Amino acid sequence: MSSELTQPERIRYLKQLQLPEIGETGQKRLKGASVLIIGAGGLGSPVSLYLAAAGVGRLGLVDSDKVELSNLQRQVIHSTETVGELKTRSAAEMIRSLNPEIFVEEKHLRLSSVNANEIVADYQVLVDCTDNLSTRLLINRACVDQQKPMIHGAVYRYEGQVSVFDSRSGPCYQCLFQKMPDETQIPDPATNGLMATSPGVIGTLMANETLKYILGIGTLLIGRLLTVDLFSMHFQELHIQKNPQCPVCSHL
Repeated sequence: MSSELTQPERIRYLKQLQLPEIGETGQKRLKGASVLIIGAGGLGSPVSLYLAAAGVGRLGLVDSDKVELSNLQRQVIHSTETVGELKTRSAAEMIRSLNPEIFVEEKHLRLSSVNANEIVADYQVLVDCTDNLSTRLLINRACVDQQKPMIHGAVYRYEGQVSVFDSRSGPCYQCLFQKMPDETQIPDPATNGLMATSPGVIGTLMANETLKYILGIGTLLIGRLLTVDLFSMHFQELHIQKNPQCPVCSHL
């Protein structure tokens, strides 16, 4: 793929090209970037769509599920017509229809300790759009091992959180926990309600942090956890310290 912008791309990305912080140099940087999105559900939907629309040149989609009717209330990258399809295929089709200028890789699989490092190694930025602690910890360890950033987001009912974990310049995800929580005490996303817009808001913020990281602009949420209560429309920022005894990143 050529790093030069075509005339159709100049038209497509006109509003970004007009931003002095992005311009042609930044748009070329986006075109040459690669992002792995782990999870093609509620968070993965806005993340994928906005990164594709912004012109990130290569997107990888990881998910092992199929589209279900109950997904459509919040997983806006899918449609009624794709119920029963692989989520990676459904999402990739929507992305390609939105922006055929970019390359999309479908990875219909479940991330595991066996394949995580190999998959993560092939991308510049990792975006955690998962809904369980064990997978987040797995992604975090792979990102620390590969010296890559992890854009994190999570949602619950009317609430959500966003952060950027990069062990080279701040804490990793596991630094959040002085003591690891018992998974049996963590709310099960399969049995807890979720407002349709919650993953939309949080996923858009995650996409924003991803674009800023690639472009090298703005102030990233490294060492900061942004929490959002959409019921009261209250935003709060918590500072996260690197844990010198962290079992994952303390050696760095």
